[in-house]
Amino acid sequence: MAAKTAEPVAPEQACPIAPVVDIVFSRWTTPILWTLHEYGRQRFGELERRITTITPKVLTQRLRQLERDGLVVRTYHPEVPPRVEYEISDLGRSLAPLFAHLSEWATANLPKVEQARRTYDARS
Repeated sequence: MAAKTAEPVAPEQACPIAPVVDIVFSRWTTPILWTLHEYGRQRFGELERRITTITPKVLTQRLRQLERDGLVVRTYHPEVPPRVEYEISDLGRSLAPLFAHLSEWATANLPKVEQARRTYDARS
């Protein structure tokens, strides 16, 4: 009986963390999650004021995606006027150790990255 040969797998499919990177490290995910973790439950306008460089359209899109991914909980209060609040979910909160490690890495290594960039740019 002949041995089966493994089908080639694209690197982006072979890497088990690629989907996590796509979810967690898209452009506005970390500022939104950090803000909700740091300040707790917030309304849209509060998030917009705290994350000053995000547009309302992009904030809406990211909040919807984060809710879909289970990282943010949206609560609708049927009152007049209606009120909507967002908070980080337990799943979103479970990312805290990952972000803490990344923060430690950044503190220790970003100066080295900047130096490497300067060295590289000087050669160009």
